[in-house]
Amino acid sequence: MKVAVYYNNSDVRIEERPTPEIGDGEILVRIMASGICGTDAVEWYRIKKAPRVLGHEIAGEIVRIGNEVKGLTVGDRVFVSHHVPCYDCKYCNAGHHTACETLHTGNFDPGGFSEYVRVPEINVRFGTYALPETVSYSEGAMIEPLACAVRAMKVGRVAAGSKVLVLGCGISGIMNIQEAKLLGAEVVATDVSGWRLEKAGRYGADRTVHASETLPADFDCVILCTGAMPAVEQAFRCLDRKGIFVFFAIPGVNPAIPIVDFWRNEMTVTATYGAAPEDLAVSLSQIADGKVDMKSVITHRLPLDRIQEGFDIVARAGESLKVVVYPFGV
Repeated sequence: MKVAVYYNNSDVRIEERPTPEIGDGEILVRIMASGICGTDAVEWYRIKKAPRVLGHEIAGEIVRIGNEVKGLTVGDRVFVSHHVPCYDCKYCNAGHHTACETLHTGNFDPGGFSEYVRVPEINVRFGTYALPETVSYSEGAMIEPLACAVRAMKVGRVAAGSKVLVLGCGISGIMNIQEAKLLGAEVVATDVSGWRLEKAGRYGADRTVHASETLPADFDCVILCTGAMPAVEQAFRCLDRKGIFVFFAIPGVNPAIPIVDFWRNEMTVTATYGAAPEDLAVSLSQIADGKVDMKSVITHRLPLDRIQEGFDIVARAGESLKVVVYPFGV
């Protein structure tokens, strides 16, 4: 089968590998759509484990089922989560599923930028979701990234009446804007790109502001959706008392935290990593019910053979939101 192997951002090679064999409790999924996550193109983060087949935002069709698999059949259309918790550790027992070591270390084989993946037994049990007929494979590939935004709302304690600042209007910012608006928040969005600011307004931001402008320190929640250090510094300046700063994206260096301000004003700095199964379920339901738009955010659709072009688009962060690749044709 064909796979796309990541060596660095400018070297993603199409190679041939054997189609994985499955064992008891496992399934083989034919990948129909696979999104390029922004983190896939964060080179300082990804290159540490290169060469590697990346890709974790997938949707496809079950083509083979192992013994002991219950509730699934060949031909089922599914979304599969690459990260699932164990439901048995101290973090899971406390409801902190995204801190679970099993979630952090698990994955499917080899990765979503391939024609087929083997889904391990634990991912079959806890991370495989049937796609309703109304949800396309393209939308299915958006379930995991949207679920991360669902989780960010909980971490940031966003609610009706909250004043939320979203810094960065790429795909992560657009999803966080949509989620915050679903909860009844007032949303201000910033970016350096006029094109992306226009998109932010289209997807629900109440106000869009160029990142160079000064904003008041009256936001209940600030969500960082860019790794740019000026945005980090702006985020610290914009929090109201008792405000929550959520690192949805992270910069490549550790920022200095104005701890005196945080102490005096009882602010919170936190982060969100991935999504828990309950977030994935909410995400799938929202897409199926049409509460969020995960169709038009896909600005580029490419065959697997052109995945290098996709990485170039994501790394440039220009006039694009989401790039999705299709191993068996667009």
